[in-house]
Amino acid sequence: MTTHEIIEDGEVERELSPALQFFAAAARLIISVAITLLGLVTLTFFISRLLPLDPIIAMLGDNISQETYDIMYRKLGLDQPLIVQYGMYIKNALMFDFGQALTSGRPVLEDIARVFPATIELATVAIVIGTAFGIPLGVYSAMYRNSLLDHSVRIISLFGYSTPNFWLGLMALIIFYAKLDWIGGPGRIDFIYEYAFESKTGFMLLDTAMQGQWEAFSNAFSHIIMPALILAFGSMAYISRMTRGFMIEQLNQEYIITARVKGLSWPRTVWGHAFRNVAVQVVTIVALSYAFLLEGAVLTETIFAWPGFGRYLTNALMAGDMNAVVGCTLLIGILFVAINLISDLLYRVFDPRTR
Repeated sequence: MTTHEIIEDGEVERELSPALQFFAAAARLIISVAITLLGLVTLTFFISRLLPLDPIIAMLGDNISQETYDIMYRKLGLDQPLIVQYGMYIKNALMFDFGQALTSGRPVLEDIARVFPATIELATVAIVIGTAFGIPLGVYSAMYRNSLLDHSVRIISLFGYSTPNFWLGLMALIIFYAKLDWIGGPGRIDFIYEYAFESKTGFMLLDTAMQGQWEAFSNAFSHIIMPALILAFGSMAYISRMTRGFMIEQLNQEYIITARVKGLSWPRTVWGHAFRNVAVQVVTIVALSYAFLLEGAVLTETIFAWPGFGRYLTNALMAGDMNAVVGCTLLIGILFVAINLISDLLYRVFDPRTR
């Protein structure tokens, strides 16, 4: 029987082998990612051309001669038609060549590789803390709905949503650093410890621990804990609120009543049955929260002088450094695409029905 006859008879059969199904799904995924990244590159190109910033003036200053201006204008390819400039832009982007950053004089990719580990380290500590507190608070808030615990969690979540990070950062520095001296100040580590260890990975906590430099590790931890807690507070508020909503919906289902009638304890019913059914949704929320933290906690990094991605992007915007801005924008897009792909893979781990 041919495929046409199967369709006519209304029968649904999987004629492709598992290997072919896998390659077909992988091809669709690659095409989807390629289209997304192409759209992002195209968008950043035209935005960079529409902004009222002269890259030559930003690079050389406004005191250059007309002759120097014209030479640089041709060197950058700005005398070419827009479609030719777009083709050159796509070619350079495919080779991860975003030009030189005006603020540092180094290649943009080299700058990003230098500052991004600091943001990854800060975001990872923050998301671990936010997830460790946010998920249990959301679950227990749904378990004991309209109780004192539930109202407290909702108030904390509202406070986490509405309080500006820059205000929390300033208050934390005034109270815990300037007054109580409980935490380290701005930056990633005190100057006296900067050369006490070798930076191999770019992650100070990991490098100091691997090399047994525990005093430097303690100092680096004292610097990261407060900005991480501030970022974790916002993530915890979001994760707990969303987890609570997912759990309330599940706890109203009939299978929960059936489990209780059969004598299953309330905690076991909640954690063993209801939470398993919302695990996929919770994973998505955590992944998105992590993506937003990696995008660059601009205000927090600025307040704490954290030499990360967000601070680098802010300085590039203030200086009109479009090479750095475009490179950072593309990286943000790639991060969101990658984290969404990881979320899709985790779907298959937690929910066999999606395999």
